[in-house]
Amino acid sequence: MSNTLSINGRPIGDGHPVFIIAEIGINHNGDLDVATRLIDAAMLSGCDAVKFQKRTPELCVPPEQRDVIRETPWGMMTYLDYRRRVEFDRRQYEHIDRYCRSKGMTWFASPWDEPSVDFLEALDPPCYKVASASLTDDALLRRIAATGRPVILSTGMSTMEQIGRAVSLLDGDRLALMHTTSTYPCKAEEINLSVMSALREAFPACPVGYSGHEVGLQITLAAAAMGAALIERHVTLDRAMWGSDQAASVEPGGFERLVRVIRVIERALGDGVKRVYDSE
Repeated sequence: MSNTLSINGRPIGDGHPVFIIAEIGINHNGDLDVATRLIDAAMLSGCDAVKFQKRTPELCVPPEQRDVIRETPWGMMTYLDYRRRVEFDRRQYEHIDRYCRSKGMTWFASPWDEPSVDFLEALDPPCYKVASASLTDDALLRRIAATGRPVILSTGMSTMEQIGRAVSLLDGDRLALMHTTSTYPCKAEEINLSVMSALREAFPACPVGYSGHEVGLQITLAAAAMGAALIERHVTLDRAMWGSDQAASVEPGGFERLVRVIRVIERALGDGVKRVYDSE
């Protein structure tokens, strides 16, 4: 088994450039124009892919939360109606698919339930992302595995035993793991980047990366310097926008800096072979 995989023809793993994902998630707030602007920002940054989230609200919102009244940018509404309001439908995802393909930008999504896998399958995604919250959803993992597509698995809120169980349900030859702490935003002392090494040791067939929810870029850059094969950060047009993920996101200018510095770090890491350069 190899610790590399390919997404849309792009190899990921040892000896390959970091695969950088701009997580749009639900930072579009249900606005297709905002989503398009976020795709454009990701394109300008030079990242490799953008990622969305797909839910069936009737399945993903707990029954006791459905009728709870929430304050939203569109007025007071139940939490279930709010989740419906920010969810893209078939027509909107088809627009995203066409737009990304026209720009040469890889896109995929995290399905949070089995019908969402079926929804996304119709769009022929290059891979799937499993959110940390879904790591113990065996039925969802089996449904995703059945597609035969590469999978990126986030490991926040999970023990090593739970991660091992999830890995056993997925295809290890087409699987990457993302170390993350599922706090938004996350404190530095709870990030524990050294877990990336533990994941590499426990699952040597899988490329290991980092999904960051902290404020700032320093910790994500440190993850790149520690050899992360993949890097994911949320992207936003404005960290002050409405939404639970905005404060832990990176604005377009910051994302450009992030990608630029990661590419410098890659060049600086080299191949580990000691040599004397002509310039010396």
